[in-house]
Amino acid sequence: MMGPTPARAAVAPAIRISGLGYAPGGNAILDGFDLELARGGTTAFVGASGCGKSTLLRLIAGLRTPTAGQVVGTPERRAYVFQDHALLPWLTLAQNVMLPGRYRAGTAANPAPILARLGLTEHAQKLPHALSGGQRMRGSIARALYAAPEIVFLDEAFSALDGITRAAVQADFQQVAAAEGWTVLMVTHDLLEATTMADRVVALRGPPLRVVYDVQRAPASHFEAGLPAALTAALGAAR
Repeated sequence: MMGPTPARAAVAPAIRISGLGYAPGGNAILDGFDLELARGGTTAFVGASGCGKSTLLRLIAGLRTPTAGQVVGTPERRAYVFQDHALLPWLTLAQNVMLPGRYRAGTAANPAPILARLGLTEHAQKLPHALSGGQRMRGSIARALYAAPEIVFLDEAFSALDGITRAAVQADFQQVAAAEGWTVLMVTHDLLEATTMADRVVALRGPPLRVVYDVQRAPASHFEAGLPAALTAALGAAR
């Protein structure tokens, strides 16, 4: 089942996924997968746990190598935000934020403005264990910002947070992403998160992974248009 996709402006895709295959141990997670992703904005991949959406994200990011096909056009300057924040426990928050500077030329020298931007100034010298869950995730976002990326990958990045903290951190991320002009690709199994954060939602089912619904709309119209119900129906009906 493929839902209606409104016409999109004629712009060159930021990323073109062509005939992508991934079959570790002969188990086909992706088999001939095709998709084009436009430059700018946020695209959410939604689907049940185990369908292959995180694998797709890692293939696009270059963290895994496909067994067939190719991904063309992924920007070189990338940042990846993981579900567990991935802060090194023996480094302070400021040191964690500066990690991209060890491996990439052109990053900012001073993390203070970035920490201030995310309300983390007073926590700069704390180790991760002394931070709350929301502060650790903001630290992960600050590290992404320090890397000066063109594209940011979110892999269930907010799922470990409680509802109130999640909403606040999501708002912080959206503000930074819009100000920086990032292209954002996110994976989530939460339809509420997808329909409030993303301006394109791609519903996936698998394995092997396939698109069952693909829609792009202004976020403000998502709930008015009944999009969560449509996505639920598409995910439930596809076999």
